[in-house]
Amino acid sequence: MRASPYKLLRDFAQKHPNTRSALNHWYRLMTGRNFRPIAELREVFSHANRVEGWTVFNIGGNTARLIATIHYDQQIVFIRHVLTHAEYDRWRP
Repeated sequence: MRASPYKLLRDFAQKHPNTRSALNHWYRLMTGRNFRPIAELREVFSHANRVEGWTVFNIGGNTARLIATIHYDQQIVFIRHVLTHAEYDRWRP
């Protein structure tokens, strides 16, 4: 699966260095496989949830939330937001 834009991950990790390793791990796992339904995705990312059309990933033990749109038919994940847990609590889709 392709993930874009990587720049959001890099920028977030610069602001929050404690998330760098977890974000890189998420990226490697996501781009190293082809997922079809969310059930397959949850085999690797057990805490991935659908929230009003978005897929939300817990990153680094709830340190951050990655919000994405996934097009399974095209094998593309569009990263829309990377937020701290506190920012996510205020986020509205």
